[in-house]
Amino acid sequence: MADTFVIVGGDAAGMSAASKAKRDDPDLDVVVFERGEWVSYGACGLPYYVKGEIQSLEALVSVTPEEFREERDIDLRTGHEVVSIDPDERTVTAESEAGTVTESYDHLLLAVGAAAVVPPIEGTDLAGVYTLGSMSDGKELREYVARARDGESFQQPDRGPACRYLEDCAGPVGVVGGGYVGIEMAEALAANGFEAHLFQRGDRVLKTFSEATSERIADHLGDQDVAVHFDADVRELASDAAASGGTDDETVAAIVTDDDRVPVEMVLLGTGVRPRTGLAETADVELGPTGAIATDEYRETNVPDVYAAGDCAEARHVVTGDPTYAPLALTANRHGRAVGQTVAGTPTEGGGVAGTAAIKAFDVEAARTGILDHEAAREADFDPVSKTIEAKSRAGYYPEGGTVTVTLTADRNTGRVLGASLASEYGEGAVHRSHAIVAAITNGASVFELENYDLAYAPPFNTTWDPVLVAAKVLSGTLR
Repeated sequence: MADTFVIVGGDAAGMSAASKAKRDDPDLDVVVFERGEWVSYGACGLPYYVKGEIQSLEALVSVTPEEFREERDIDLRTGHEVVSIDPDERTVTAESEAGTVTESYDHLLLAVGAAAVVPPIEGTDLAGVYTLGSMSDGKELREYVARARDGESFQQPDRGPACRYLEDCAGPVGVVGGGYVGIEMAEALAANGFEAHLFQRGDRVLKTFSEATSERIADHLGDQDVAVHFDADVRELASDAAASGGTDDETVAAIVTDDDRVPVEMVLLGTGVRPRTGLAETADVELGPTGAIATDEYRETNVPDVYAAGDCAEARHVVTGDPTYAPLALTANRHGRAVGQTVAGTPTEGGGVAGTAAIKAFDVEAARTGILDHEAAREADFDPVSKTIEAKSRAGYYPEGGTVTVTLTADRNTGRVLGASLASEYGEGAVHRSHAIVAAITNGASVFELENYDLAYAPPFNTTWDPVLVAAKVLSGTLR
C-alpha cells in the first residue's frame, strides 16, 4: 500500500513539496489541505497588482488548482482548514463547508506560512484599515483604489504633496511600517494619485539594509512626494467618531503618533509578518529561538515524520550557522522542494540562507545579503568592518548609466565577507550585482578573494572595475 504524504498549506513550500514528491514517486498519495481558494501564487506581486501594473489576480498564480489535480495527480482540497494534528494516531483533522474530515498520514508537512502583524494599538479594527498578506487582501485593496479613483475625493485638487501623478488627487492615506511591504505599497498608492504618508517607528526605513541604502531610498521617496514620518510611534488609529465624541462613524480618519495627528482616509499596516505556529504547537512541535518552527537540516521537526518549511519555519544562516527566520519566496520554494524529495526517498537538505532580499522604490532598486549590523556580527564572534563606496554603473563614456552605492562588511581578523547592501537607479544593476556577493558569503570567501572575482565587463553594463570589485578593493585595503 502506498504511503500518504499530507501537506498543510497550498502556497510556495507546500505545492513545491507536493509536486516534487509526486514527480519522484508517482505511487505516493499526496494530499494538500488549503484553507483558502488560491494556491501556488506570488504574494510578492500583490503591491504591483494594487498599483495596477498587473491586471489580474490570476496572473499571480503559477499553477492552477485544476492543473495540480488533473495533470499532477495531487489530491488538492481547497477550502479545508486543518484544525488539529494527532501525531500519535498520525492523523490531521480539517474543517470545510461540507463538514469535518480526518486524514491519515505517513509523512506530514506544515507549510502554513506567516500572518501579517497587527500592532497592538487602538483602532486596527476600524473600517478602512488593511493588511497585505493574502490574495483576498490584495483584491480588497485594489477595489479600494478603484473606488477612490472613481469617487468624489479625486475631484479635490491640491490635497497634498503627493498629487504629482494625476491632475487631481485622492487621499490622504497612511502606510505604517517602512519595510518591504510598506515601501512598495507607498509607491503603489502614490502612483495612483493618493497623498501618501509613510510612518516609520525608527529613524530610517529598511532597517536590515545599510544606512547608506536606507538614506538613498528615503530621499527618493521624498523626491516622489511620499511624506515620510520618522521616529513616528503610532499609538492610535482614530475614527471620526473619536474626534467628534460620537460613536456613529467607525471608519479610520487619522493616524495618531506621540507628536502628531495626520488625517487619513485609509491605512495600510505593513509592520511585518509572524510565523503561523499555533497548529504546530497543538501537536507538541517545538519552536526555535526565533519563534518559528524548529527543524533539522532536512526540515524535519522534533516529531518524527513531521516536517516544516516556508514562512512558518526557521532556517540556518550561512554566516553564523545559527537558526534564523527568513520569510522569503525562494527559501520557501527551495525548502519545500527538498522536503518533497526527502519524502519520496532521497534525503535532501534544504540548504542555508543569507537573508538575501531586494526591493524597488519608484526609480531606485536595492538589495541586501548576509550580516550588516555590527552588533549582530559581534554576537556571532566576528569583528566587523564596513566601507561604503559609490561608483558608476556603466563606462563613463557610455551615454547612459547611473550610480551604484555599495556597503560591504567583512570580518577584521579573517577578511571573511559577512554582508552587503547595494542601491542604484532602477535598471542599473544593484540587485544583480548582489549575486556575486551572495556567492562569496555562501562559500565563506574573503574580501581579498572577492576583489579578484572575474566579473563580466562591457561598457553598456558596468565599468572595467565593477562597483562590487571597487568596494572589495577599498575594504581589503582597510583590512591590510
